[in-house]
Amino acid sequence: MTGRGRELKYIMENKTKILDKVKNNHHEFLDFLKNYKVIELAIGVVIGNAVKDLVTSIAQDMIMPIIGIFTPSGSWRELVFTIAGSDFKIGNLISALLDFVIVAIIVFIVIKKILKIEDKAKKK
Repeated sequence: MTGRGRELKYIMENKTKILDKVKNNHHEFLDFLKNYKVIELAIGVVIGNAVKDLVTSIAQDMIMPIIGIFTPSGSWRELVFTIAGSDFKIGNLISALLDFVIVAIIVFIVIKKILKIEDKAKKK
């Protein structure tokens, strides 16, 4: 009998035990998902990523062009300064910093509103 034949024979003889182990692991996995709120975390990550894209678009497409009006060259994202032959792209840094500040402000406002709603619900 080949190695594969032995494996199939073992599976057929012990299929009840194997199925019980799979069922127990399945329940254990579901308990893990429930106890550690993994599903809620995953939903939060997906929604957070979508909000990040929205806020980045608002920053890049609506706010940054206004800032660009007040810069001398108009294309401040391309600002570069060179020291000893190395280019430092300060425009990208400023853009990322402004994106971060805008996201932080929006998250702060949203969390503040959510906490306010929760406080009202607790008082009732």
